[in-house]
Amino acid sequence: MAIAIGQAAPDFTLFNTEKQELSLSSLKGKNVVLVFFPLAFTGVCTAELCSLRDNINIYGGLNAEVLGISVDSLFSLGKFKAEQNINFPLLSDFNKTVSTAYETIYETFGFGMKGVSKRSAFVIDKEGIIRHSEVLEDAGKIPDFDAVQAVLKTL
Repeated sequence: MAIAIGQAAPDFTLFNTEKQELSLSSLKGKNVVLVFFPLAFTGVCTAELCSLRDNINIYGGLNAEVLGISVDSLFSLGKFKAEQNINFPLLSDFNKTVSTAYETIYETFGFGMKGVSKRSAFVIDKEGIIRHSEVLEDAGKIPDFDAVQAVLKTL
């Protein structure tokens, strides 16, 4: 059953690049933009996350926290975050539990890789309810962040 708008967002706890645990439930009271991306250091992922970085004030102004999740290790994500000056948390879903819970995982990706996060974006409101969901099958495309911002403006 697909993740549906109006349902409670699956809670999770993952490690960030500072080796600290972060839970979705700890952000209750804030809107959350949850972005899954396939792999650090790739062209489209870099463009996507740098776009979020460059517009972080827009999300902050809409009382939203941005979180990026991939199946990369927290060490790879830490290097990627530093090199790209990413100004929001990147979380390692190395065991693929969150990507699976959000139904945003490729069984098979390029180069024979299995279990890579699909590029996707979710808006979760202050009460933990999903208000926007976009899961892309084409890893070469970027989520519609104008639509994400439009939903945030209604919350």
